[in-house]
Amino acid sequence: MFARTTTNPTSRPNSLREFGMASDSNPIVSLNEFTYKKSTEIYGEREPAEYVYQVKSGAVRSYKLLSDGRRQIGAFHLAGDIFGLENGGEHRFTAEAIVDTTVRLIKRQSLENVAESDAMVARNLLSMTTSNLQHAEDHMLLLGRKTSLERVAAFLLEMDKRLSAAGTMALPMSRRDIADYLGLTLETVSRVLSRLHELRTLGFIGNTQRQIILLDRSRLASLDLQD
Repeated sequence: MFARTTTNPTSRPNSLREFGMASDSNPIVSLNEFTYKKSTEIYGEREPAEYVYQVKSGAVRSYKLLSDGRRQIGAFHLAGDIFGLENGGEHRFTAEAIVDTTVRLIKRQSLENVAESDAMVARNLLSMTTSNLQHAEDHMLLLGRKTSLERVAAFLLEMDKRLSAAGTMALPMSRRDIADYLGLTLETVSRVLSRLHELRTLGFIGNTQRQIILLDRSRLASLDLQD
């Protein structure tokens, strides 16, 4: 799952450094940095969960392959998001770079060792776990109770909060990714986006249509019954 953090005193920190995990501030912490090409696996489902990750640049998807071969994406991890923190000793999802992506890694054991003696780090870990649980619950509601229109609206509102710059969303994920995240077909996602465009709720920039401008956020929000 994902965890987006901020520097607000009442929120979680927005980087491993602010989280208390910086090699220059803590001698038992060792940070590494790796770059993964587009569609390269970062870790696989059921592999040992030895590291915690943060997206420095790019984007990551976490997913499971179902028994019938379908893919269910559980979360998108964007720049600043910390992911890969598991309750058990194995990863429950596969994580894969959506585009060329650079991530920071920290040994999970190092993080746990610091949490034992640093109350703030321990609180941050609890806050991150709670946030991930809330996201899982929201996603379950979205998949189980919402129409295709409501699902796409909820997704766009989520990305608007996490990606918008100068009023424009530059989506790193494809429509296939969006469909697998929302539990819809590719055709349904394309049809809903086209309908929202016809209603002048959103606009597209460029031929790929991955850059989106929300023209009527209040109307879009009204389609998301969760809000």
